[in-house]
This record gives sequence, C-alpha cells and structure tokens, in this order.
Amino acid sequence: DLLTDEIRAWIGRKVTYQAPDEIGRASIRYFATALGDNNPLHRNDDYARAAGYAGVIAPPTFICETCQYVDGTPDEDGYVGHNWDLPLSGCRMLRVGNDYEFHQAALADTVLAVTWTLESIDERSYSKGGTQLFVVSVARYYDQHGHALATNRETTVYQPLT
Repeated sequence: DLLTDEIRAWIGRKVTYQAPDEIGRASIRYFATALGDNNPLHRNDDYARAAGYAGVIAPPTFICETCQYVDGTPDEDGYVGHNWDLPLSGCRMLRVGNDYEFHQAALADTVLAVTWTLESIDERSYSKGGTQLFVVSVARYYDQHGHALATNRETTVYQPLT
C-alpha cells in the first residue's frame, strides 16, 4: 500500500510563497503571446482602462501558471515551482487536472503570494495492478493587498514505476 501513516500525515500541510517583485508588463505580454491570445486587455493600457482596469491585465491562467512567486533554484528536473516532495519511492508523479476559479484580474504591478494546502490523499486501484495515490492540493493566490486573485484545485497522481 502506498498510503502509509507517514503519507497520510501530510494531509493539511500548508506552505506560502511570496513573490520577490511585480509580475510586469513584459511577462504578461510574453504569456499572452505564448497562448496565442491577442486580446488588447493584455497589451494596450488605453484599451484596458476603457474596459475599467487600471492598465493591462494578465490572462487569467497566468496567475496559476507563472511560478513567479518562487524565489529559488530549479530542481534536478529544471522545475522551480511548488512541489510537495512526498516521501514516496519508485513512483512517478503526473499532473492530471486543474479546476480554476478566478476572482480578480492581475495587473502588471501585482506582487503575487500563494498558499498551497494539501487537501486530500486517496489510494485507488491501478489498471496495471496495485494502487496509486490521488493527491488534491489547493492553491490560493493573492495580490500584495491581500485580495484574492484565483484558486487552483490541482490533482496529481503518484503511480508505481513497475
């Protein structure tokens, strides 16, 4: 069984990250370009102001996918975002789903903070035999004023390699 008492004890853990600086206009533009999103809300201050914003806004998923809140070095796989590093050996981790809820747009001068909470861990049968773990984490993103920007409920699966 993968769901040991040691792993079960991780449920409820929280970690908070605070970005070291603003997200910036260039990051917003690059992200929108990578998505193929030519919406002028992400590129043109006058257009964004006419729509009721203080300036250009980030595409909604930018908040959840940027990892700008992490001020660290990449891991051995080159990843610099949040990872629980559950004490499992002989497993691979797969990201299998995200459920986003967006509350407020992020502006170029937004400084992100996020609190991740490990919400649940469930063991389920695996089609290749044995079991796998389904881990649900909730990330709540805020700006520098404490206003909620987004919530991301992410599901990952830990599958045995054999």
